[in-house]
Amino acid sequence: MADISYLESQSETYSDITELLEKLEASHVPTELKEEGKKMIVRVYRMAKKGSYSSEFENVSRYVDWVLSIPWEVYSTDSLDLARIREELDKYHFGLDKVKERILAYMAVMKLKQDRQVTGGETSEVKGMTTTYLRPPVLCFVGLQGLGKTTIAKSIANSLGRKYVRISLAAFGSIAQLRGSARSNPDAEPGLIIQAIRQAGTLNPVIVLDEIDKASGIESLRNDIMAALLEILDPAQNESFVDRFINYPVDLSKCFFITTANTLGTLSAALLDRLEIIRFTSYSDDEKITIAKSYVMPRVIAETGLTENQLQIADEAWPLIVRPMGYDAGIRQLERTMNNLARRVAYQLITGETTFVRVTPENVKRYLPEDLGVMG
Repeated sequence: MADISYLESQSETYSDITELLEKLEASHVPTELKEEGKKMIVRVYRMAKKGSYSSEFENVSRYVDWVLSIPWEVYSTDSLDLARIREELDKYHFGLDKVKERILAYMAVMKLKQDRQVTGGETSEVKGMTTTYLRPPVLCFVGLQGLGKTTIAKSIANSLGRKYVRISLAAFGSIAQLRGSARSNPDAEPGLIIQAIRQAGTLNPVIVLDEIDKASGIESLRNDIMAALLEILDPAQNESFVDRFINYPVDLSKCFFITTANTLGTLSAALLDRLEIIRFTSYSDDEKITIAKSYVMPRVIAETGLTENQLQIADEAWPLIVRPMGYDAGIRQLERTMNNLARRVAYQLITGETTFVRVTPENVKRYLPEDLGVMG
């Protein structure tokens, strides 16, 4: 066993090595991993006594810093108040009632499990498998772009009181981006999962794996990525996820994983089997008008510095604003259109052309982007 007494802490030459070992000694790093780190530090000390250790110390120091940055014993406590969760979902998302009902049903199960845990039982044996009661489901939000999949995931994190981290999987170029690379490789570092854990500062954040269907256009690489995702998301495997850089099991079973996709065609059958699919349907024009009035308009006015006394939109103009080029499933184009409209109004106000704008069907074309025009 390595011991701090091996180091000559009184010598300034070894103070950086001593400081590193002291931080490791005082940490909550698992014992086995701590001992391995201490051995590495003592090896660097022995090299230092021979007069050459700078490059090795840099590698060991970076590894130990990463090990120390993982929140090994830190968990946030879930706030499973269904009324509050519903309020949070409604706060930023109009409609999507079936999606919200599905989410609340999963949260209700977690609440029942939490209550049962409090009353005495922590695990149950089901066909020989130990099931932790507060293990969250792995959700997969499927739908076209702009329907609010990622923002719903953020609302779930906020309502539960968990940290939120998003990882974009679009066009992954290497499996090492997920699993990390071995420390022997130049510029090695942990993969995005461990980086997300460190960023969150807890071992049970909400981690959004965004655009999982676009992980790679190369079939062989996509198969490898699907296999890695299976290891990360499968409850039977993720209790001991091993990042190649850390090279020690990290428990991901308490993480709340939410994946998003436009389509499920590129996902492997094995991965699909582990996901709870929730489909997001397109917004109707009436829903978009409500969203524009109640959610988008107040935000746009605040962001551009306008006031309600400077910009008003007639009810008859809203259908032309929400559908300027025909059908659009989401609201991203609507948000861009509204921002463009507000900027043009702001320009008129600043140049003294007017002090008040009322957008009507007759003048709406003036405030929409030229490349959109107005349908009809």
